[in-house]
Amino acid sequence: MRIGVPKEIKNHEYRVGLTPTSVRELTNFGHEVFIETNAGMGIDFSDEDYARVGATIVGDAKEVFAKSDMIVKVKEPQASEIALLEERHTLFTYLHLAADMPQTEGLMKSGATCIAYETVTGQPGGLPLLKPMSEVAGRMSIQAGAHYLEKEQGGRGVLLGGVPGVNPGKVVILGGGVAGVNAAMMATGQRADVTIFDISNEKMAELDLHFGSTIKTQFSTVEAIQREIAEAHLVIGAVLVPGDAAPKLVTRDMLKTMKRGSVIVDIAIDQGGCFETSKPTTHDDPVYEVDGIIHYCVANMPGAVARTSTFALNNATLPHVIRLANLGATEAMARDPNLANGLNVSEGKIRHKAVATALALPYEPVA
Repeated sequence: MRIGVPKEIKNHEYRVGLTPTSVRELTNFGHEVFIETNAGMGIDFSDEDYARVGATIVGDAKEVFAKSDMIVKVKEPQASEIALLEERHTLFTYLHLAADMPQTEGLMKSGATCIAYETVTGQPGGLPLLKPMSEVAGRMSIQAGAHYLEKEQGGRGVLLGGVPGVNPGKVVILGGGVAGVNAAMMATGQRADVTIFDISNEKMAELDLHFGSTIKTQFSTVEAIQREIAEAHLVIGAVLVPGDAAPKLVTRDMLKTMKRGSVIVDIAIDQGGCFETSKPTTHDDPVYEVDGIIHYCVANMPGAVARTSTFALNNATLPHVIRLANLGATEAMARDPNLANGLNVSEGKIRHKAVATALALPYEPVA
């Protein structure tokens, strides 16, 4: 198969779809790989590094798409990239369609087969291609939140860990999944006062067993969330409904009860966000204020630590890329139901039920 990797063009996105190590695995199977020039330069992968393992370096994205049958990316395709997609293409990347009607319509119009990392499932259950970036984003959320709590950043002037004689900062984490657990790991490491909300009693039991007395757990109800965020210095939105839009757990009215200078970090912003007042931001302009509360809603948080993120992502995606290349998309998904769960769009139709529901579009499963 002919596999193409364009340079990512989203704001401050330095990750790359395939590392040179991954390219070598594919070329060893006899596949052709086309890399857009300088696609990996942001994380110190040169064109020479790719050429050395058998890749062909091409001049621009247009040439990558024209020469390739499968496109492997990191972030969702931008409008200029969607315009290059054809029916013959398989697109394998993060899509997050539930909060993005324009992208969905563009992909449907292209006729391409579009497989989303974030809805590929694993054994038993889980989202193995989303997990590594959720780990990164969860850990980064505390790092970012702690920074914007500093007074010169407009924050409340609170040190999450406190000091002897001064209480630590209060961190509320909405969601006890992969991102939430990793946020809690970082927050407890800083000696913050941490409360995690979830709707699963089994999950809360797991969290209690894992963290012991270093955290508190709360069953997620409107009343409980409202009570806790009123005292919080940092609130992390880490709720995920696979393929669907994130639930809005904090309303504008609830936000008004929070302390001025507190910080919200919305990890779920790719899926629309957990807060009524959330809107996507970029690494160039990462924060804004609503009612005195700082909102950090960067839609590609792991891009800030692009080298770590690229290696972690490739570790998870490479086996699927090889399977798709060796068998073709149709046969690969027929053999692997977990990979088939990643199919979001093909032949101009929505193939993932949660995406169709979120966007109020017809759901047409593959026959």
